[in-house]
Amino acid sequence: MDMLISLAPIILMFVIFYFLLIRPQQKKQKQVKQMQSDLQKGDEVITIGGFHGVVHAIDESTVIIQSGDGVKLTYDRTAIREVKSNQ
Repeated sequence: MDMLISLAPIILMFVIFYFLLIRPQQKKQKQVKQMQSDLQKGDEVITIGGFHGVVHAIDESTVIIQSGDGVKLTYDRTAIREVKSNQ
């Protein structure tokens, strides 16, 4: 019983780390995966590198993004950081 009491602060610290650090990060990753799987043609997106454009075509693992001047670039789906607006 004394050993359990002496380990209680360490256990409490791990529980606090889980709820303050690990769990929110897992939620964020889940939201990003959901956003990347819900991409549709015509969505305005921003890539991780900061490229702004409109989704022109979608494949299982790649996305073709068209910029304002008509240039089309191919990116991995995982390179999409956020969707600005859905059309």
